[in-house]
Amino acid sequence: MKVLRLAPLAALLFAAGLAIAAPLSAGLDKSGFDPASRAQDDLFRAANGRWVDTTEIPADKADYGTFIQLRDKSDKEVRAIVEELAAKKQKAGSVEQKISAFYGSYIDTATIDKAGLKPVKSALARIDAIKSPKDLATWMGSVQGAANPPINLWVMADFKDPTTNRALTWQGGLGMPDRDYYLKDDERFAKARAAYEGYLATLARLTGDKHPEATAKQVFALEKRIAEVHWDKVENRNPVKIYNPMTPDELAKAAPGLDWPTFLRAGSLAGIDRLSVSQPSATIAIAKILGETPLAELKPYLKLRTLDEAADVLPKSFRDAHFAFHGKALTGTTEDKPRWQKGTAEVNGALGEAVGQVYVARHFPPAYKARMQELVANLMKAYGQSIDGLTWMSPTTKLQAKDKLSKYMTKIGYPDTWRDYSKLTVKEGDAFGNRERSGQFEWQRIAAKAGKPVDRGEWGMTPQTVNAYYNPSLNEIVFPAAILQPPFFDMTADDAANYGAIGAVIGHEISHGFDDQGSQFDGDGKLQNWWTDEDRKAFEALGAKLVAQYETYEPIPGHKLNGMLTLGENIADLSGLQIAYKAYKLSLGGKDAPVIDGYTGDQRFFLGWSQAWREKVREERSLQLLTIDPHSPPKFRANGAAVNHDGFHAAFGTKPGDGMFKADAERIRIW
Repeated sequence: MKVLRLAPLAALLFAAGLAIAAPLSAGLDKSGFDPASRAQDDLFRAANGRWVDTTEIPADKADYGTFIQLRDKSDKEVRAIVEELAAKKQKAGSVEQKISAFYGSYIDTATIDKAGLKPVKSALARIDAIKSPKDLATWMGSVQGAANPPINLWVMADFKDPTTNRALTWQGGLGMPDRDYYLKDDERFAKARAAYEGYLATLARLTGDKHPEATAKQVFALEKRIAEVHWDKVENRNPVKIYNPMTPDELAKAAPGLDWPTFLRAGSLAGIDRLSVSQPSATIAIAKILGETPLAELKPYLKLRTLDEAADVLPKSFRDAHFAFHGKALTGTTEDKPRWQKGTAEVNGALGEAVGQVYVARHFPPAYKARMQELVANLMKAYGQSIDGLTWMSPTTKLQAKDKLSKYMTKIGYPDTWRDYSKLTVKEGDAFGNRERSGQFEWQRIAAKAGKPVDRGEWGMTPQTVNAYYNPSLNEIVFPAAILQPPFFDMTADDAANYGAIGAVIGHEISHGFDDQGSQFDGDGKLQNWWTDEDRKAFEALGAKLVAQYETYEPIPGHKLNGMLTLGENIADLSGLQIAYKAYKLSLGGKDAPVIDGYTGDQRFFLGWSQAWREKVREERSLQLLTIDPHSPPKFRANGAAVNHDGFHAAFGTKPGDGMFKADAERIRIW
């Protein structure tokens, strides 16, 4: 990949140093603790109760807590970078000018309002021009990266040949978060459906449709047909089921409702020898729906999907309607996010690594990376020791597990090579066009990888992203710079809270290589079984116990957790916490941890873990997350993992009758 050279931008970079003179702190925010709650009864409440009781979710937030606060901080830091660039005249075509123009055009709502529907007219005209199945396939291929058509394309490492990139298909085309919103008989889902039909009618009305309600009903009915054939979230978590390689000819014969050669050619994937069809039955059924639905009925659907995707860069009436549905109805927020903050998200999506280069220089000192490398090394060592000590795994499988662990690649902070944005066109005052072009630019970058060797240096997140991930095909764990700060990672804090927070995050991501999904990939990232049959059965039995535990949790009345959907994340939470604790013990080198602020090292470890999951969620957003999110709600992440941890029970001396007590024989121990 070409290294991005930034001359004027480099003037914004500076090296940051760090000096620590004061004694190490406990790394805990005791102001958020609830003195009336005991960790023995409710660890989450003990560490976060006062904060939960006294904190109001901001009007523009669907949920609020540790992650959101850090994301707000990152957004403010990105805003400062962008506005500093915008304050100076930049060379035309330079990456500095592109960052400035992209952000400036997005936040300039006066110009967006004045332009009216003019920017989107050409996109709608392309839909009007569809006269044949071939035209439909051309449209669907051409909007990859800029819209959400019924069938989406992607390129990533081949599950069976992880050194080579392959194209794949993925089901799409829905305007609501998931198939359940269309199909489940539930009062909350019914309310969302009514709001969605109203939103579709508004979009139709704003574009001059004389029968907007009828159009909305017709479009909703078509989307419901698509939703009925979609695979659910649990099915989509099974890598064996979603890996279905076919040649383009085989796919065209299996799903004749779509002109596949035209679709792939328009999607810049002409000439590929094969691709993976992720949801075969859904793909075949969607192609059939497209083939048998009259174009006169498809066009309104395509137009409303286009308007929905573009609403945020269209006039105020569209933006307001978009927020009324996607914000108020789906997440419960009462105010839209500030335009500047949505603008930082837009810039991060379009030019994220260019901004990230400055972000890293300003906010990620070299000492942070060195400390993180030390933490990761201890976590890896602890994981290896844990594998050695497993009683449910045979020596044969242990050897394979240790081999996989030895091949992990760790990425911390930022990529070694920055992405090149020289071919991306950004225009002043063209928010709609900039978004469309940036989406197409990114898709062309992705499509060009098909059939080529995998670039193991590539990152899937920008440095300013508050998150982390594990990629099974590359067998890598990735920690962007923005998550490596308090309360997850505090350079001024004692190791206990750091291991309980960022250590458990590191352990979590390592554990994804050994969860119900990741454990199906070997150390080279290849999808193949490296387990004995007996060991796999023992592992699945432990997973079944975890499913049963989490399905007792009921975050909102009538809606319990889906234990199978959240299984992988729950395994990673539990295993990550267990491994982080062992790594913390290793870091002590046989010495006793000091008592700080009245808490032992072990107690600080678990309080740091719980504090990391501090969050409040609106009910509407909770319903959405319960439907689509493979993670458990924060309270159950904090308590659900700790209740199975021997170290937690020892640290706080739990006894029968305590809310968090779990008998030794009933505790679930995996890695």
